[in-house]
Amino acid sequence: MPITGKLEERVKIPHDVRIAVEGDTIRVAGGKVTLTRRLAYPRIQISVEGDELRIVCELPRRREKAIAGTYAAHVRNMILGVTKGWRYRMKIVYSHFPMKPGVKGKDFVIENFLGERHPRKAPILGDTKVSIEGDLVVVEGPDLEAVSQTAANIEQATRIKGFDPRVFQDGIYITSKGESAS
Repeated sequence: MPITGKLEERVKIPHDVRIAVEGDTIRVAGGKVTLTRRLAYPRIQISVEGDELRIVCELPRRREKAIAGTYAAHVRNMILGVTKGWRYRMKIVYSHFPMKPGVKGKDFVIENFLGERHPRKAPILGDTKVSIEGDLVVVEGPDLEAVSQTAANIEQATRIKGFDPRVFQDGIYITSKGESAS
């Protein structure tokens, strides 16, 4: 079956957001926040025309169609990130030992998890801000990938090995993810 046609994805740019394309690098700026991302694929061209970002591929195959859609989704997430931001909410659950979570520099530290002497640490990535409000942990920032990976790092830091998870349900778990911060 012959491959014909042209694939074109369009992303609308809001009036308060600026997008610059320099080679394979896309820079999205809005307010005081700037996000940069490298989106490179040989047969896909990205350009800004007026108030739209265009992702174009001549004679696309299945893979190029998928990558063009992925690039459009990444740019939409970057636009939402610089305008509103992203927020993940996590719940602190313990029944045996009261854990003491805290932020020290670029690490999220969990002390006294299951009575352990050494604190567990999870790295905080990028411009992500982590705050503790009672038994909730709120992870916020403009970059969706950094925010979601930080939340996953925190959840993985409290993973329990060697105990029955039905009995020992202690940990910090994601309760809502990917919502706009404003």
